[in-house]
Amino acid sequence: MKKSLLAFAFASIGACALPAFAQDSGTPSSTSVASGNYQPSQVVGSGNWFLSGSVGQAHLYQGPYNEHPTTYAINGGYRWKVGQDMGLGIEAGYNDLGNFKVKNAFNSNDVNLTDQRHALRGWTAGVNGRIDVYQGLYVSGRAGLYGWRSPGYQDPQAGNRRDLSKVDYYAGAGVGYDFNEHFGLGVSYDFYHAKKAGVSLSTDTASLTAEYRF
Repeated sequence: MKKSLLAFAFASIGACALPAFAQDSGTPSSTSVASGNYQPSQVVGSGNWFLSGSVGQAHLYQGPYNEHPTTYAINGGYRWKVGQDMGLGIEAGYNDLGNFKVKNAFNSNDVNLTDQRHALRGWTAGVNGRIDVYQGLYVSGRAGLYGWRSPGYQDPQAGNRRDLSKVDYYAGAGVGYDFNEHFGLGVSYDFYHAKKAGVSLSTDTASLTAEYRF
């Protein structure tokens, strides 16, 4: 499943990049006309800043870790229209894959559970691609570097914890719908690779994402 996800993410990004290379090589086209399914009022070569927020659920089942906490993420970047139906961009963001329990704000329990859980948190930096298949309906892919940090068990039998951190990778794919050229909603599956010193905290997430394009 994870290998298929990686393949789909890179294939989506690659498919979006091809028109850009073709345009740079001087291939004649009608890209000077605003049309297509992706940002139809814009011409190929133009772009937009974007900002997105995600809420979802993480799935972590590795040895002593068996958790399904709520995840939160914020992401931003710039995406170019590289084809009539395609966008290719760069992104950076930050996520927390389960250290906060917001509903505890309504009772006497702690909202920040970092000292009790093993969930990942960290920054992301990578590329993303989108293909609008029909009147606002799109498929997407993303991949990049993931600088994570998390407390993990060095020896589960002894119960001792230590902070772990490393730069690994992430990849994801999704589908969604753009209600207009500025706002869209989508669902996505993302995988965050996190392994160090014999401890595996790799986590996958299923999320709902709202994106605003400026």
